[in-house]
Amino acid sequence: MSRIPPIVPITDLRQDAAQVLDRVRNSNEPLVITQRGRAAAVLMSVQQYERAAYERELLHALARGEQEIQAGKGHDMDSVFRAADAILARVKK
Repeated sequence: MSRIPPIVPITDLRQDAAQVLDRVRNSNEPLVITQRGRAAAVLMSVQQYERAAYERELLHALARGEQEIQAGKGHDMDSVFRAADAILARVKK
């Protein structure tokens, strides 16, 4: 079950942006910015953004692989492992 992320009104962001940014960096979770009581944006650290981008890339690769399997196409195991190693090497940097 997913947790509801913390909420910060846009007026709080305007009044003390540095504190809100520190909160995002230190909490390692996104903040929902609200405007007029409704969710307007999500604020996350660069580290969180990069991790989310990596996870999306990995999920897209898995989906492409699944589509290739369904279409009767495929790659040999060595090339799959080389591609996976390349992705993992980028993450470790």
